[in-house]
Amino acid sequence: MTANNQTITTEDGVEIFYKDWGAKDAQPIVFHHGWPLTADEWDSQMLYFLHKGYRVIAHDRRGHGRSTQTATGNDMDTYAADVAALTDHLNLKNAIHIGHSTGGGEVARYVARAKAGRVAKAVLIGAVPPIMLKTAKNPGGLPMDVFDGFRTALAANRAQFFLDIPSGPFYGFNRPGAKVDQGVIWNWWRQGMMGGTKAHYDCIKAFSETDFTEDLKAITVPTLVMHGDDDQVVPYTDSALLSVKLLPHGTLKIYNGFSHGMCTTHPDVINPDLLEFCMS
Repeated sequence: MTANNQTITTEDGVEIFYKDWGAKDAQPIVFHHGWPLTADEWDSQMLYFLHKGYRVIAHDRRGHGRSTQTATGNDMDTYAADVAALTDHLNLKNAIHIGHSTGGGEVARYVARAKAGRVAKAVLIGAVPPIMLKTAKNPGGLPMDVFDGFRTALAANRAQFFLDIPSGPFYGFNRPGAKVDQGVIWNWWRQGMMGGTKAHYDCIKAFSETDFTEDLKAITVPTLVMHGDDDQVVPYTDSALLSVKLLPHGTLKIYNGFSHGMCTTHPDVINPDLLEFCMS
């Protein structure tokens, strides 16, 4: 593996873009973004924790944002391996890993397999574990036709699909009386369109069909599970409520009326709660 400026190159030749701000001897917080976004999803959290004295790091997942638009490796095992390559390169110790949505799955898979001393705590926000897909073992999950619909819409007109999601369910802007933030919608679209359509297409399978049950059971560090009860993308009853039961040291925090994108719409609430957990 080689490093150049703010990228690393993985063993299979994929360039992973990352941000790394703050004192190198400060406790690191690593942020993992959701589908189909980028490290920029964490703007409000990165600045907040930087100003609180932490070292803040966020990467663009392979196929997303400024990283290589990969044709292969768009699966959870490879995503976690990419994180391991980044944390090895930066030699992170005692890090707090915070993941949103698909990034929460990435956190679960990475933390469950991380080298000793690398991870201090974990946070799953609106996260996809244990598994999104409806199966015999997960009767409360979403049916396959939901995710097939995602794939069909992405293949047909990705640009329009990436406007429809943030304009509606992602931030709850489709709710009666919602205060719609057009800049937030455009920024979601901007991030999504930076990535590769093949990687985004493949990632739908990764976030919907991967079973994180054993990963959650294997996480030995304190883990905070945060979820909005009006999350229209990842329903909390089949994710947060189940995940916290599987985590050996899990804590659950549910936010009344908050959407899937609550880190962006309510950083004034989410950031202090994250800080309290990081400092505890």
